[in-house]
Amino acid sequence: MTSKDSRSRFDAGMAVRRKVLGDAHVDAAEAAKTPVDAPFQTLITESAWGTVWSSDAISLRERSMLTLAVLAATGNFEEIPMHVRATVNTGATQSDVMEVFQHVAIYAGVPRANHAIKLAKEVFAQNERP
Repeated sequence: MTSKDSRSRFDAGMAVRRKVLGDAHVDAAEAAKTPVDAPFQTLITESAWGTVWSSDAISLRERSMLTLAVLAATGNFEEIPMHVRATVNTGATQSDVMEVFQHVAIYAGVPRANHAIKLAKEVFAQNERP
């Protein structure tokens, strides 16, 4: 891969990251970046955002729902609130999010789904989203 390919993926990743998470979130993350974590931030911008999220094979709504399911199913709860907030930008509705966590309950366990729902409800309450 050339550095141009890498730069292109980085730029595409940053654009979709801003579209999904919002400028304020990305600006804060970029401001908090240090030389210690800069290589990691580049990696996730190029791979997660520039390759996976930038693909047009499925919609941002579907990616958002998949991401929430995987995060909950694997017990990676720290990023759930951020991705629930992002549903405003991806088109996933509150109903979609609850459907996702019902699937998690059946296929990955009720305690994980229950905790994910608790986090989602907190975000929905903060944003006064029906």
